[in-house]
Amino acid sequence: MTSDFSPAGLRVLREVAQSGSFSAAARALGYTQSAVSRQVAGLEAVAGRRLFERSRTGVALTPAGTRLLPRAARILDELATARREAAGEPVPEGPVRVGAFASAAAGLLPPVLAGLPTQLRVTLREGTTPALTRALRAGTLDLAIIASTPPFRPPDAESPPLQVTTLVERELVVAVPVAHPLARAGAVEASELEGQVWVASRSEAGESLLGVWPGLAERPDVRYVVRDWLAKLQLVAAGLAVTTVAPVALPALPPGIAIVRVRGEPQEARRVVLARRPGRAPAAVTHVAEAIVRAAAA
Repeated sequence: MTSDFSPAGLRVLREVAQSGSFSAAARALGYTQSAVSRQVAGLEAVAGRRLFERSRTGVALTPAGTRLLPRAARILDELATARREAAGEPVPEGPVRVGAFASAAAGLLPPVLAGLPTQLRVTLREGTTPALTRALRAGTLDLAIIASTPPFRPPDAESPPLQVTTLVERELVVAVPVAHPLARAGAVEASELEGQVWVASRSEAGESLLGVWPGLAERPDVRYVVRDWLAKLQLVAAGLAVTTVAPVALPALPPGIAIVRVRGEPQEARRVVLARRPGRAPAAVTHVAEAIVRAAAA
C-alpha cells in the first residue's frame, strides 16, 4: 500500500466530511460505497489512526481527521490550479465559493453578486445551515451565510471555531395571502395563528417542520410539506396556506403576499451570520465578505 496520501483519497476525505456519510460521498463522486470505504481505509493506513468515527446516524471526523481536512482542501485546490496552469488556461481571480440558506440566497445575495467586479469569479451553493457548516470545514466553501436561533450557539463544536460575523438579527415574521384577514392587521398575537393552514418543509434531520410558528398551543394544521422555498411562497400567494419567513428574504417575496409581525413574548429572533474558516483569508474572499456585510447593513 502506498505510504503517501493520494489525491483521490483526499477528495474522498473532503466529500465524506462535507456530506456526513459514505453513501452520500459515493453518490457525489460517482464511486461505489465500497470504493469510498477502500479510500478511507487507505487514508487511515497512511495516517496510522482513524479519521472517522462511524455510527448509525453517519460518520464524523475524529481529531486526527479534523487536523488533516484543512490541509487536504488546500492541496486539492492547489492541484486544480496547477492543472489549469499546465493546460494554459487562465486562472481567474478567486474563485470565491459562497454558500447560503435558501431565503438568504434569494433575498440578500443577488444584488451583492451583481455588484462585484466582473473578473472576480464567485460561485453560489444553496444548502441547509448544517450542510453549509460541514462544507466550510471540508474546504469546499470559503464563505457561508447561515441561520441561528436562540441561544445562538456556535455553528458547530469543532476546534478551532469558525469565524462568525453577525449580518442581521430580527424577529421571525409570518407570510400570509394579501386577501387573508390577518393581512389587514399587520401585527397579531401568537394565539391568533392557531387554526391556520400551514405550508412547511422538513428540517435536515426530519424531526421538525420549518415554516410553522414555534410554540403554538395546538397541533398545527400542516397540509403542505414542500422542500422548495419558492414553492412554499407560491402556495401562500395562491391563498392556500401561511408560513414563517426570515426577514432576510423579504426583498425576494413574490406578489400576492403580505407580512405579519407577531406580538408578545417570547419573540422568535433569527440571526443571520457570515461564517468562514479561521485564519487569514485570501484577498478575493475578504472582498466578497465585505460586500456581503455592507449589503446586510444597508
